[in-house]
Amino acid sequence: MNTVLHRIRHVGPLISRIVAALFGGYALAALLSVAALALPMSRPQAVLTGMLASFGVYTGAVIWVFAVGSARRAWAGLLLAALPLLLAASWVWAGRGAP
Repeated sequence: MNTVLHRIRHVGPLISRIVAALFGGYALAALLSVAALALPMSRPQAVLTGMLASFGVYTGAVIWVFAVGSARRAWAGLLLAALPLLLAASWVWAGRGAP
């Protein structure tokens, strides 16, 4: 029993970082691609901008998750970065995005 708890304490943060990199990074990139539609440009241009920028954001999120000191900071950083994107995406979902 003690070895199981010991193993969870050492492997748990790594698994949390992997999940944060895969799913948190994907969510961040998806939010960015939707939020790009709130930019003052034509809709096709905004879609292309969002798609291209999402690749860089996803890559940056994966690097961030494994570069910070703890898994908790990794999740906090992803959530902090997602907040303004969520606001811009909600603007688009409300129908006020690019024409």
